[in-house]
Amino acid sequence: MLYPFMTLNDNTEIVHSEILDIDGKERVKVCIERPIFEGFQSIECYLPEYEWKNNRGFTDKDMEQFQELLESTAHIIIELAREGGLENASNF
Repeated sequence: MLYPFMTLNDNTEIVHSEILDIDGKERVKVCIERPIFEGFQSIECYLPEYEWKNNRGFTDKDMEQFQELLESTAHIIIELAREGGLENASNF
């Protein structure tokens, strides 16, 4: 399941998974998607390692901005993933 986290001014959506156990490590999948005329640009990032996968259409500049954004909010996203999303979080 993916939980909404943030919508940017250009309608880019950022969502995240619940806590995932991947190879015995706690990880969170973050998906970023932006609508464009032909469909969508999209990418996945796995926290806390900032492992980027499946870039479909985002530029290097976009990637730098997303990296900065996630570095400043990763602790919140990980906590929300533990709580079952923003709607279920007790501390937010």
